[in-house]
Amino acid sequence: MPGVRKEVLPEQSELWSLYTPGDFVDGYSVQSDLAPFDAMKIGLSMPGWVKILMGIRNAIVAPFGLKGGKHLNTDNGSPDAGTGAIFPVTYRDETEVIVGIDDRHLDFRIAVHRDEDRIVMATWVRTHNRLGRIYLTVIMPFHILIVRNCMKRIARASQV
Repeated sequence: MPGVRKEVLPEQSELWSLYTPGDFVDGYSVQSDLAPFDAMKIGLSMPGWVKILMGIRNAIVAPFGLKGGKHLNTDNGSPDAGTGAIFPVTYRDETEVIVGIDDRHLDFRIAVHRDEDRIVMATWVRTHNRLGRIYLTVIMPFHILIVRNCMKRIARASQV
């Protein structure tokens, strides 16, 4: 099974339409034959340890009025626009699905993009204030760990 590799999101991704200098963007890819939406469902069906981290995160950010707790349901890993979705779908076509939310401290999107025989998962973040910049710095080690885990699950589910 091919490993996870750090990769720049392809330039044809819709996610780049949001980008301005100073925004954070990272990307990881794995070899996969999955459709982007199927890969997103697998990648965002979070294991128990991630749900625990998200629960801690929600408890910490709630006093600051940030989306979490009742606003962000982490019990349902389905990346769908419906009730109970972990993140609402903001864009979808045959090669890409983008989910995410806007909040007081930052806006973020997760894109799952098909690029030939690979699935690329990229995260875009635009911070709005000091709290957003601090938050992004604090969660970065967890972000990398979680995204790499998501990508490994996508690779395991693939037939390539």
